[in-house]
Amino acid sequence: MASVHEQIDNEVKTNDVVLFMKGTPQFPQCGFSSQVVQILEYLGVPYKSVNVLESADMRQGVKDYTNWPTVPQLYVKGEFVGGCDIVREMFQSGELTTHMTTAGIPAKQVAQA
Repeated sequence: MASVHEQIDNEVKTNDVVLFMKGTPQFPQCGFSSQVVQILEYLGVPYKSVNVLESADMRQGVKDYTNWPTVPQLYVKGEFVGGCDIVREMFQSGELTTHMTTAGIPAKQVAQA
């Protein structure tokens, strides 16, 4: 499992925004992954995606890496932000845009209702 842990660590540390998800941004394989992709695309945030379905070790490894039981998982500047529910709540409140821009990631400002 060490090599998977190192691979995850490398992705998280070498990419500003990383989404560990089921499927790909073009073909998400679960609704939660699809929601996070839609949010990131809406905000215009550049990100790297990792399809955890390509490897059982990767799917379990990312859960072990953060001690978080579900996928998708979003990381910004090496920091675990959360899964779908947290990302959605942050998006709806405007906190996700603030978090991205504070981290130096360009994100579209969203008018709050």
